Amino acid sequence: MLSDPIQSRTTVDQLIAKVQSADSADALLSAVECLAEAKDPAATSCLLEILGFNNPGAAVAAVDGLIAIGEPAVQPILASLRTNNYGARAWSVRALAGIGDPRGIEVLERALATDIGPSVRRAAASGLGRLDLRPLSDDQASELAERSLQALLAACGDGEWIVRYAVVVGLEGLALHQAKRFSDLSLDALRRALTGLAAGSDPLSPVVVQRRSALALHRIDHSGDPHG
Repeated sequence: MLSDPIQSRTTVDQLIAKVQSADSADALLSAVECLAEAKDPAATSCLLEILGFNNPGAAVAAVDGLIAIGEPAVQPILASLRTNNYGARAWSVRALAGIGDPRGIEVLERALATDIGPSVRRAAASGLGRLDLRPLSDDQASELAERSLQALLAACGDGEWIVRYAVVVGLEGLALHQAKRFSDLSLDALRRALTGLAAGSDPLSPVVVQRRSALALHRIDHSGDPHG
């Protein structure tokens, strides 16, 4: 982002104008990529609008831009979820998962439990494992960490292996970065879930999920005291 706010705003306005004037899918993608690279909160509304277009490439670039903007984009993203456009909502979930702001936890919980799209559930699972709880009080952080854990445990039986793989990643993230916020009982539940996935108790579970679960357990075991 440019240091001069006036120059920065002028540049963002120019980039937005290029997005709005794009006359082909390729031109739109290029314009959105340039706008995303600006990492300017002033681009948020335009990037959110792109999520509703029937252009997956541009939507991916817009999600990347929203993630790069970070915290200032969270409230506008949450407000945008009222749309009836499923595609836009699905991309918004991916953006919230990538930002990791705790205000998105309810959206991620609901997406993981009920969304029809495996890729959306996968993003939600990964996002729940990497929420940034540092700005919260200890009590608030512990509550949200426990909510994230329970949501991930409930998704261990998801019918899609790509979602279960993401659940493993999410559980590992909680164990490595939020362990001090959990009781021994909760940590035991987390470990049992990973152990079950690593053992391949589900005959339909592919080897990749089993191996990723075993890797998660290995990393947790070698991370030191989980309450340290």
